[in-house]
Amino acid sequence: MHDGQVSAQPSVADVVAVLEAAYPPELAADWDAIGLVCGDPAAPVRSVLIAVDPLPTVVEEASEAQLLVTHHPLLLRGVHGVAANTPKGALVHSLIRSGTALFTAHTNADAADPGVSDALAEALGLSVRGPLVPVPEPRMDKIVTFVPVGPDITLVRDALAAAGAGRIGDYSHCSFATAGTGQFRPLAGARPTIGEVGRLERVAETKLEMVLPRTRRRDVVAALRATHPYDEPAFDLFELAELPSARGLGRIGTLPEPEPLRVFAERVARALPSTAVGVRAAGDPERPITTVAVCGGAGDSALDAAITAAVDAYVTADLRHHPATEHLLAGSLPGCRTPALVDVAHWASEWPWCAQAAGVVTAAFGGSVNVNVSGRRTDPWTVAPSAGRTS
Repeated sequence: MHDGQVSAQPSVADVVAVLEAAYPPELAADWDAIGLVCGDPAAPVRSVLIAVDPLPTVVEEASEAQLLVTHHPLLLRGVHGVAANTPKGALVHSLIRSGTALFTAHTNADAADPGVSDALAEALGLSVRGPLVPVPEPRMDKIVTFVPVGPDITLVRDALAAAGAGRIGDYSHCSFATAGTGQFRPLAGARPTIGEVGRLERVAETKLEMVLPRTRRRDVVAALRATHPYDEPAFDLFELAELPSARGLGRIGTLPEPEPLRVFAERVARALPSTAVGVRAAGDPERPITTVAVCGGAGDSALDAAITAAVDAYVTADLRHHPATEHLLAGSLPGCRTPALVDVAHWASEWPWCAQAAGVVTAAFGGSVNVNVSGRRTDPWTVAPSAGRTS
């Protein structure tokens, strides 16, 4: 309720828009499958369930919700059908029967600010300094054109804005205009809006400048040509330098006080939900840990970045034997200092994100949407015998 008016119940599309603002789709890897998987965008949403994996137990839990939000995709690889007698097809049918839409935020949630690794860092009590593997801000262009003084400047500016230009942060229609004098001589075949063929013209013009995402270049130029009063509008298009951002894979943070690796590993174990494989660490148990890199999910690919960052420990999931062994061997060389490794279960490393995503939806819709985090443990490993051969 706002100013005495009751707002309509949010729709699936409304909730998706909020989640995509927090986890922009353009941050997703090319191979990823994100977004709305099934469900009616116009359907009202009263309840949302958030989980890491779209598995049968979670789909069952979500049967009373109108939207299930997961981190991992259900249909990551292309399929030719979703027959109910296939494992994933059965889940799609279950979702449709219960009227539950499914939305996925995967690698776009990994790279967002804040994202998956921010939630992991917060769970461990780290103060985040920045991304482990940063990605630049989206590539931008600037278009500069010259419009005769008069009402046409408003038409051109609005058309460029509608095509995607002039957006800076939370502001639209951003532009800069300066006065000047344009000069041209129409040649044979020209159809001048101002002046005559063969005669040199000098015209009072406004120089209009607007930025635009590079992905919108074609649309913005087309809008300029369609609305500019001249039959041959002059314009410049500049590629702007890439800017660093707080987005990217993983995070680097610091502990409030140094603590030995063995104590830090216990901190990690307490912070994350328990799993059969638990938490394991590689390195000197007494090594003091202050700076930490974290990466929710499989973090093999960021091992070199953790070394370059000169952190004391690297927390991630799914570390493989050979990369971990080579990493530790490199650290044994004189003058080479590599971080200690803390390996956790994949599901556990990404589970803190569920609360973060729940907060995004709750902040947008308040009490009009009931938001819950799934209580189902979807880590695939269920048995971890403690006994083993000693020799």
